[in-house]
Amino acid sequence: MHLVYPAVLAALLFCTGIYGVLARRNAILVLMSVELMLNAVNLNLVAFDVWLSRTAEEKLHSGQALTLFTIAIAAAEIGIGLAIVLAVYRGRGTSDIDKLRDTAEGHESDGPDGFRGPDGPGGSDSTGGSNPSGSDSNRTEPPAAEKAEATA
Repeated sequence: MHLVYPAVLAALLFCTGIYGVLARRNAILVLMSVELMLNAVNLNLVAFDVWLSRTAEEKLHSGQALTLFTIAIAAAEIGIGLAIVLAVYRGRGTSDIDKLRDTAEGHESDGPDGFRGPDGPGGSDSTGGSNPSGSDSNRTEPPAAEKAEATA
């Protein structure tokens, strides 16, 4: 058998895996695409090992040994990856990567009146003590035109 056949099949598998990683939004499908790419690499390792062992009369089979290590790493990766995806799904209710990315970038919703906590606006007054009335009498919201001008 020629070396071209497994190499072309591995290239097709790898390209399919890349497409799956870039185009899919479901985390489980992304993990499956990564597995496709790892299997393409395994196919190349075994094919080149067989081809080189014929030409060099070598009995070491290092490509097949590397394939076994890759399979073990892929099994551990898929186990940990699925555990993380299930934990995120239970916590967030979705495994959509775009929605999870938005929450990780710090798009947290502020509480009422822009209160973010003890260090945020409204947490304490300028003297360092707490504001007993609970209102922010010194804070005023700038008009929308001034906000746009300040960001520009």
